[in-house]
Amino acid sequence: MKAEGLKAQRSAKAPRPYYGGKPGMVAQNGLARDFNVDAPNQCWVSDITYVKTGEGFLYLAVVIDLFVRNVVGWSMSVRINEELVMNALSAAYWRRKPQSTVMFHSDQGSQYTSANFRSLLKDLNFEPSMSRRGNCWDNAVAESFFSNLKKECVPKKGFKTRDEARQVIFHYIEMFYNPIRRHTHNDRCSPANAEAAYFQNLKTV
Repeated sequence: MKAEGLKAQRSAKAPRPYYGGKPGMVAQNGLARDFNVDAPNQCWVSDITYVKTGEGFLYLAVVIDLFVRNVVGWSMSVRINEELVMNALSAAYWRRKPQSTVMFHSDQGSQYTSANFRSLLKDLNFEPSMSRRGNCWDNAVAESFFSNLKKECVPKKGFKTRDEARQVIFHYIEMFYNPIRRHTHNDRCSPANAEAAYFQNLKTV
């Protein structure tokens, strides 16, 4: 990068005082910051962010499998409501079709604590886990993904339209992040390649 005159783009870091956070009232923090799992579909994490556009905010919810950090489900909407996260979870479920119980970790936002979302978790056989209130580090993997997305594909001034934002974010997740982007967690392999290697090793054992 130095030879080519390239510099990494970094987001400004706001000071964050230490705050332990309060236990969840809907679900306890079963994940407990243990972000390393040894197989797919053991634990998924989810969160919501927003991107600016000339037409207003566009909200994005993602579901990430902790095994190789791939985005297994996502949803975008002009409204930050329970339907946004329910669509992301449903997309992940039908994409992966897990055969056993999966831990689902999120923050304590109203979208995740709503009766309809909790009912969906139960119907799909998910075990809920929630970050302590006010503690973003309990969901650090999802926070890290959003940080990378905003640095790598979101213009500093935002997108002109929501449709443009949808197209760019779709391309980033499905055409770059999952299949191509190297991840330090995977020894510099992309999530898709790391998972493919895992299943290939299973066949040879």
